[in-house]
Amino acid sequence: MFKKYVLKKMKRYVIDYFAYHPEIKLIVIAGSVGKTSTKRALGDLLVQRYRVRMHEGNHNSEVSVPLAILGIALPTKLKNPFSWFGVFRAARRRIRQPTDVDVIVQELGVDHPGDMAAFGEYLRPDIALVTAVTPEHMEFFGTIEAVAQEELSVLSFSKVGLINRDDIDGRFADLINNPNFSTYGTSGSAEFRFEPQRFDADVGYSGTIIASEYGSFPATIKVAGEHSLRPIMGAVAAAIMFGFAPEEVVRGLSMIKPVPGRMNILHGIGGVTVIDDTYNSSPAAAAAALQTLYSFDDAAERIVVLGDMRELGASSQMEHEKLGSMCDPNLLAWVVTVGPESEHYIAPAARRRGCQVHIARNAIEAGEFVRSVTQGNAIVLVKGSQDTIYLEECVKVLCNMTEDVKLVRQDAQWMAKKEAFFQQFK
Repeated sequence: MFKKYVLKKMKRYVIDYFAYHPEIKLIVIAGSVGKTSTKRALGDLLVQRYRVRMHEGNHNSEVSVPLAILGIALPTKLKNPFSWFGVFRAARRRIRQPTDVDVIVQELGVDHPGDMAAFGEYLRPDIALVTAVTPEHMEFFGTIEAVAQEELSVLSFSKVGLINRDDIDGRFADLINNPNFSTYGTSGSAEFRFEPQRFDADVGYSGTIIASEYGSFPATIKVAGEHSLRPIMGAVAAAIMFGFAPEEVVRGLSMIKPVPGRMNILHGIGGVTVIDDTYNSSPAAAAAALQTLYSFDDAAERIVVLGDMRELGASSQMEHEKLGSMCDPNLLAWVVTVGPESEHYIAPAARRRGCQVHIARNAIEAGEFVRSVTQGNAIVLVKGSQDTIYLEECVKVLCNMTEDVKLVRQDAQWMAKKEAFFQQFK
C-alpha cells in the first residue's frame, strides 16, 4: 500500500513539474539493450547546446524514474516513510524553483508486461527512442512478440519516435501505433544511418553519416563493433531532430567515449588487447560482440570469455547453446566459460564445433587461466552478465589497472557484495 502511495505522489509531482516548466524537453530511451550507451551518447551531444539532466546510473524502474527526472536522489531506506517525506519536500521545491535544465534524457526499463503503460500515465516525451527488441526477462514476457509489444508501446504516449532499424525486426511494424517516427542504424534502409568505411582499434570507425536534413557528411565514431555504432546513431538522430548542424554532431562525436563495460578496448598485460563487454549480456549483444572479435584480423590469437546470460527463462538453454555454436575453432584459440548455464550449454556446444574449452569456477579463475595461455598481440573478449558472474574481475586480472581504466561495479557496495561471493571459492 505504501509503495502505491509513493508512486502516485511521485507521478503527480512529475506531471506538475512539466506543467510548471513546459519549456523543458523530455527524451526517453526504451529497448531490450543499448539504453545506457544511447543515453550517454545523447548527453554528450546535447550538452554542447543545452543544460542536460541525465542520471549516470540506470535508474529506470517505476520507483526511480520519477526521482531521476526530478533530479532527486533515491533514498537509502526505501521502506522508511520519513525518507520519502523528505523526497516529497524536495519534489515540491523542485517544482517551484527556476528550471535548472533544458533537456532531460531518461531510460525506461521494463521487467513485466504493463510496465511501459505505467510510465505513460504521467510522461509525454518529446522523443522516444527504441533501441532493440531482443529476448529479455523471458520468465515474465514468455515470447519475443510480447517483448516487442511492451517496448514499442512507448511510442503510443510520445510525440515522436526513433526506432533502431537494425535491431528491431520489421515484422513488429504492425505494433507501432504512432505514425510520427523515423528509423536509425547502420543499414541502408534507415533514415538516419552511418556507413562505415574503415576501422582502427585506436581511432574507431571512419565513415559517412546520412541524414535527410543534411544529405551526407563525414564523421569518426570511436567505438568497437558495428552494433556499437547503432546507439550512437540513435543519439545523432535525436540531436539532428533538435536542430543540430553537422559540425555540432561531429564535434559531439569526438567527445563520446565507450561506457565502462560496453565494448571498451583496453590495453592488457603483455601486449594483450582486452575487449571489456562485462556490463551485461544478452543473446543479441553476445553474438554481436563475438562477431566483432572475429573481425580483428591482425590478432595473433583470439580468446573469448563467456559468462551466463541472465533472465532468459525457458529459452536459456537454447540461447546458450546457440551462442556456443557460434564459437568457431578456426577463429578462436580458447573458449572460457563462467557460470552454470555456460558450463552446461555453451561449453558442450563449443566443443562440438571443435573448440578448445576451459570451464572456470569464477571470473578471477577465468582471468588467471587466460593469462596463462595468452601470447603477445592476442585479443580477448570478456562478455557476461552481472550478479554471480562479475567478469569485470576477470578484466582486472588481464589489465594493467591504471587510473584511466574504468570498470563497472567498482563502488564500495558492489565490491563488498563481490567479496562475499568470491569467498565461497577460497
